[in-house]
Amino acid sequence: MTSKIVSMADAAARIQDSAVITVSSSSGLGCPDKILEAIGARFDSEGHPRNLTTLHPIAAGDMYGIKGIDHLAKDGLLSTIIAGSYPSGPSNLPMPAIWQMLVENRVAAYNVPSGILFDMHRDVAARRPGVMTKVGLDTFVDPIRQGCAMNDVAAERPIVSRLELGGETWLHFPNIVPDVAIIRATTADERGNLTYEHEGAYLGGLEQAIAVRNHGGLVIAQVKRVTASGSLRPHDVRVPGHLVDLIVVDPDQRQTTETGYDPAISGEIMRPWSSFSLAEHGIEKVVARRAAMELKSGQTANLGFGISAMVPRVLLEAGQEQVVTWAIEQGATGGMPLTGFAFGCASNADAYMPSPQQFTYFQGGGFDVSFLSFLEIDLDGNVNVSKLGKKPYLTAGCGGFVDITANARKIVFSGLFEAGADLELTEDALKVRTPGKFTKMVDEVEHVTFSGRRAKELGQDVIYVTERCVIHLTDAGLVATEIMPGIDPARDIVDASKGRVRLANDLVEMPKALLSRSAMELSL
Repeated sequence: MTSKIVSMADAAARIQDSAVITVSSSSGLGCPDKILEAIGARFDSEGHPRNLTTLHPIAAGDMYGIKGIDHLAKDGLLSTIIAGSYPSGPSNLPMPAIWQMLVENRVAAYNVPSGILFDMHRDVAARRPGVMTKVGLDTFVDPIRQGCAMNDVAAERPIVSRLELGGETWLHFPNIVPDVAIIRATTADERGNLTYEHEGAYLGGLEQAIAVRNHGGLVIAQVKRVTASGSLRPHDVRVPGHLVDLIVVDPDQRQTTETGYDPAISGEIMRPWSSFSLAEHGIEKVVARRAAMELKSGQTANLGFGISAMVPRVLLEAGQEQVVTWAIEQGATGGMPLTGFAFGCASNADAYMPSPQQFTYFQGGGFDVSFLSFLEIDLDGNVNVSKLGKKPYLTAGCGGFVDITANARKIVFSGLFEAGADLELTEDALKVRTPGKFTKMVDEVEHVTFSGRRAKELGQDVIYVTERCVIHLTDAGLVATEIMPGIDPARDIVDASKGRVRLANDLVEMPKALLSRSAMELSL
């Protein structure tokens, strides 16, 4: 049997000019960083491969030590990138090379919802005529807006169109056939069978490998170790060896950014619930507490990044950590979603769903409620989380946000009412000492990641929780129905939003318990 195990350089040498490459990762989680580095190094020395197109259902790499796509962000090497999300981070760090290329129109860049990108791989594999979906209608995904294009050069080459079929409007994404799949696992046997025992998620590697194999392409798997043929339990194999052409080994691959290996992330051990840290007291925790009040015992809830990620810790503090089942887009279901560099993972999970199947569940709206964040909200209730023109790399793009919100029954958006306000938090009240630099309630959002108009058409229950008030999306616009103790409704809400948020006639005060440093009693 010919060995499939090769060096990083040998694997990189197999990639042809103008290839379409699909990469499995979620920022640092599952990122096959060493083989991406080898491709970039080959280009630096040989000038090849050239003119690559890369597909990333979720971001490859981050800004904290795992370069990912930045290894390929070189003029001549990369011509097109189609990604669910991009590396992101704070403004005090240098702009990633891929963002520099994007803003300077040196690469055609698109932001396609993560679930749709996974759907594209499955439709390519089955040789169906592309993805037909309602996910993304009336958002930046829709051709009536930006059609997923992130810059001018991408806008010149549309990848999505509107179709009328059966009296309904659909979005159509034509097939993009990948020539190469670069995936990652923990262990490969000599035949190429792959197991994921140290991984924190299953990020679509199987779907990507099948899409490539069904079209005669090349599948490269980066792993931590190799074992003998026949030594892996068949039930543990997530990608069978007949789909894998080459194996490259990085014994030092990280489980997540800044995590070498933690068995609790991969579900090999269960942590005591007392070992999880609680949310630090402050304004964001107050918002997360009020958001948590929207939950009911026995529900399944989706969770996003930002303030929303604190909601499980609020439940933990209240002794309610297991009354709700959390479901996150990387695939973990149940348990305690992690924060910081391990976001996208969970400990004490009930199951690790493959991310593509998790997105199918999300797109169909099977869960009860979603907790997400916002950058800005406009008069129509539209939400932007995917684009900031002045500081583009502060946001990762849409990720799974569009898939999740497309048919969600209830959505709780959380965020601060203004940017940069000086707030005084006490046990009794929250007061605005100095107004912020600007309100997040605007006439028109820069990017429509969530369509308020479509939400009203579908009858979705949409609320926005801020430190000052709770806002409901109504036919009459944005209406504040609850106010935080200490807030002046006329000055701090109506005037601060320039009249974009109105006050309900039956405005009520939120409970003071939200402000307490002590654990808040929470009855779901």
